[in-house]
Amino acid sequence: MQQQGGVSEVRVVEAWHAALNEGDVDRLVGLSHPDVEVGGPRGAGRGVQLLREWVNRANNVRLEPRRLFSRGGTVVVEQAGQWRSAESGEVIGSQSVAAVFAVCAGLVMSLVRYDDLLEALKTAGLDQSDEIRLEHR
Repeated sequence: MQQQGGVSEVRVVEAWHAALNEGDVDRLVGLSHPDVEVGGPRGAGRGVQLLREWVNRANNVRLEPRRLFSRGGTVVVEQAGQWRSAESGEVIGSQSVAAVFAVCAGLVMSLVRYDDLLEALKTAGLDQSDEIRLEHR
């Protein structure tokens, strides 16, 4: 397990998750490249406007990072996803998912969601040896 490699990229991804979970769309956009790629099971697109639209549609989602893997500018995050009802605030679904982030110069260049960690790691060319353990965790 790595101790310090990829720390700055991981911190950008952690800040991105914090902004998403706090509903701070402007901070989320500020952490993302203007031509950010946003992808998932339904396809991919580009741009901060698409990111804003996704956040507005998914404003009741919470993605908590559980495990982080990093090599170079690539960060894979295993996430505990939780969806809440807009009306009641009750949890209406939860699922473990994963995302591959590409980070360059302190900005998220792309993020693509996968249904599971192994698929995300394989796609990103990372493995268990790339897991990051940060001192503050």
